[in-house]
Amino acid sequence: MSTGSGGGFQDPPAEVLAEAAAAFGLLATPARLHIVWALAQGESDVTGLAERVGGTLPSVSQHLTKLKLAGLVRSRREGRRQVYLVDDPDVVTVVRLMVGQLAERAGHSALTPVRLRELGA
Repeated sequence: MSTGSGGGFQDPPAEVLAEAAAAFGLLATPARLHIVWALAQGESDVTGLAERVGGTLPSVSQHLTKLKLAGLVRSRREGRRQVYLVDDPDVVTVVRLMVGQLAERAGHSALTPVRLRELGA
């Protein structure tokens, strides 16, 4: 592995880059990014997420399934409800940083919920 000019960091192995690209790929849709953003604020069931992000129950459920299969979110049973939460605190950090920075640059507060329909998604 060669060292780059960026402070002496070594390049990560190809497997790590592939895994990171897959995770970023899953977050590359506004709907899934919004779901992870919402779950970063606290756990929720599908109904609550659908209301918050402005999606349909089947659509949000499909997104959650993909995020769950990738290990980015997990669920637990609470009575008859399935409650979802972010399974990786580092993903929360990355999403909060990226969305927060972009919102700040655009002059918006990242704490103000934006519905997917407002983003044209």
